[in-house]
Amino acid sequence: MFTSVLEKTKEIGVMKAIGAKNRDILFIFLFNSGMIGFVGGLGGVILGAIASGYISLLVSGNGGGMTRMFGSTSLSPELLIFAFLFSIIIGMVAGIIPAYRASRLKPVDALRYE
Repeated sequence: MFTSVLEKTKEIGVMKAIGAKNRDILFIFLFNSGMIGFVGGLGGVILGAIASGYISLLVSGNGGGMTRMFGSTSLSPELLIFAFLFSIIIGMVAGIIPAYRASRLKPVDALRYE
């Protein structure tokens, strides 16, 4: 997110010069970091589902002895929702400081930046 703020410094200056408030800039960057967290969570859920299916297949093909030890794997809707929400929250927490710094930029300094 720090890189994103540095890349968009001039755009932040333009937005602030035409009247964007600090909370608008903060919301834009927090939304951006939340979406990055969502995409990461989506990738994690897909990879986790594939790994879960593979492990279940591997364990059940061993004559049932490992199945008694480890049980079968399953993905519940509650677990998937929790994973998505957790990844979005982690993304937003990671983006709080860069978003705050971006919202506090002065328009003149941001437009002068290059």
